[in-house]
Amino acid sequence: MTIRMNLGEDSYDIIVERGILADVDKHLKLDRRVLVVTDSGVPAQYAKTVAEKCREAVICTVEMGEGSKSLEVFGKLLQTMLDNGFSRKDCVVAVGGGVVGDLSGFAASAYMRGIDFYNIPTTLLSQIDSSIGGKTAINFGGVKNIVGAFYQPKKVIIDPELLKTLPERQISNGLAEAIKMSLTSDKELFDIFETKDIEDNIDEIIIRSLNVKKSVVEQDEKEAGLRRILNFGHTIGHGIESSENLSELYHGECVALGMIPMCGEKIRPRVIEVLKKCNLYRTLEYDWQKITDAAFHDKKADGDTVAVTIVDEVGSFEIKTMKCIDVIGLAKEGLGGI
Repeated sequence: MTIRMNLGEDSYDIIVERGILADVDKHLKLDRRVLVVTDSGVPAQYAKTVAEKCREAVICTVEMGEGSKSLEVFGKLLQTMLDNGFSRKDCVVAVGGGVVGDLSGFAASAYMRGIDFYNIPTTLLSQIDSSIGGKTAINFGGVKNIVGAFYQPKKVIIDPELLKTLPERQISNGLAEAIKMSLTSDKELFDIFETKDIEDNIDEIIIRSLNVKKSVVEQDEKEAGLRRILNFGHTIGHGIESSENLSELYHGECVALGMIPMCGEKIRPRVIEVLKKCNLYRTLEYDWQKITDAAFHDKKADGDTVAVTIVDEVGSFEIKTMKCIDVIGLAKEGLGGI
């Protein structure tokens, strides 16, 4: 299936097809120098498969994890392109999860003021969410994604077959973002989570999630308003993710917990049941001071207020500007007892 992201001159196709990696050269322009960026957690064969289809490829493997979204590794990618004589006509291909996509997309945006970038996400989280929309970034000064650019890929290739090598916990990690999109924008998708087998419906979950994000990005590419709904659950989720005593949690696991207090009391029990079904619900000890510091030392906060997305009915939402202290109050109410 081909999904078209309509962004004027920056429009591109998102192709979802099982087994497409083996035929990647039929969909991407690889008859040039290509920097293939991957990480140590991705099966090496995926990057090799892409490299073998290129006229001239350089594979750069970074360490797995958020630590690679740094100025040092960003510089390493730029240096690699410079050392190998990359020109404006060459390109970068990301083969990995969100870290690889964010990092390599930002490098592509900066090298010679911008060269072509393709994204081949290999995790469910990146296939559903981070691979499209054009947000690229690295972390800096202890703040997540604080330095980056909006830079759209030329094409995104999604092969659900690549998920077969993912640990079950990483599948759950990605499902959190799909649940997020279902709650704000797709009642039928939430029904799949409530009533159907997840594994049997994973392709439809990916496609429906992509269509939600596509619609939002087309209406608000640079996050001036509507795109904030994609941050549903992220304000508290980022706070949890950045809290030292909870740092072993994955991004999606933190977002899942961050969604709970942002849901109305009427639907909250249904949301919790879906999170349990997807192995995303857990009992934790929260350090609210650390979570507060991390959540609001954030680019989305404006002084003592922040825009948050509230979901009272499945499939609809409201964006509210709230005092940070009130958001923490909601979080304590929704999470404090679990």
